[in-house]
Amino acid sequence: MGFEISFIGLLISLAFMALTGIYPGGIIVPSYLVLFIQEPTRIAGTLIAAFLTMAVYRLSCRWLILFGRRRFVFLILVGGLWALLWREFLPATFPLSLEFRVIGWVIPGLIANHLDRQGLLLTTAALVAVTVVTAWVGLILNLL
Repeated sequence: MGFEISFIGLLISLAFMALTGIYPGGIIVPSYLVLFIQEPTRIAGTLIAAFLTMAVYRLSCRWLILFGRRRFVFLILVGGLWALLWREFLPATFPLSLEFRVIGWVIPGLIANHLDRQGLLLTTAALVAVTVVTAWVGLILNLL
């Protein structure tokens, strides 16, 4: 199930990028979000972690020289740090928040990378569109 829907999501992401020139938060990100479509709190947690990663990046740019590979690695690491902090400290602080987790540790950084390159509106709209189309195709093919 996971392999097939991930492959379909990758193909839909590539087609979307070819047609529009807009990245949906990373090529593989919509496939991961579709795998957790039944858990919207995890998707929300992932998006919040991506937005927090962007905020840390924007603040850090005042003191650090971040561009190119260094910028990308910084975003991935900060996204992973948010995922780790989220997993370790949020349940201890708010016991009812076990479902409100981050998907993976790379996904928030990938989303933040494209948020910085394309802007909030374009990236979020593309991410939602490709995720919904992938979920729809998965439902039609009985993969979800």
